Amino acid sequence: MSLAHLMKRELKKISLGTTIQEAARIMGIQKVGSLFVEKDGLLVGILTETDIVRKAAAKGCDLKKDTVESIISKPIISIELTRSPQDAFDLMGEVGVRHLGITERGKIVGILSVRDLLVYFKKQSEPRMGID
Repeated sequence: MSLAHLMKRELKKISLGTTIQEAARIMGIQKVGSLFVEKDGLLVGILTETDIVRKAAAKGCDLKKDTVESIISKPIISIELTRSPQDAFDLMGEVGVRHLGITERGKIVGILSVRDLLVYFKKQSEPRMGID
């Protein structure tokens, strides 16, 4: 199975000038753990819940005034959509991220979270229950 079947195709995005508090609010409303960050229509990074906790809240940023520009993760770690779930899992572990941009011919077309992979691997390892 390729990542094309596991990824989420809708790219949730915010602008580089969004305040950290507004970004956190958007994450809560949309029930996501990350947002792509764009400037002038180009994706320049990714903001994760971990970025907000470790780079902003823990360091005393003014969440109402400071923008996400100072805490985003960049570059966006990505993997081609034709790769396997195991490849994505290995890459996440190797670089220490929980979200990957999924690319098609170099352009980001989706996102994959560690939660998406956990669900996939759980389904692969569960014994099949049914009537024989």
